Amino acid sequence: MLKLVLAVALTALLSGCTYDGSYRYPCQDPANWESAECKPPICDVNNTCPKDLNSNITEETKGTTNG
Repeated sequence: MLKLVLAVALTALLSGCTYDGSYRYPCQDPANWESAECKPPICDVNNTCPKDLNSNITEETKGTTNG
């Protein structure tokens, strides 16, 4: 019985962990890539440039395949 209660409680807690579509850093959002905070040298200080945060989707790698 205790295991069932624990399983239900954990399921309820984890069901609240959903992706809301937001970005952790402003420079991950392609809409902000042209802003001053997302261009060097400002973003180089904290490594928050789009090239650092989105290395798999920036212009340099678009159209390439892995392997």
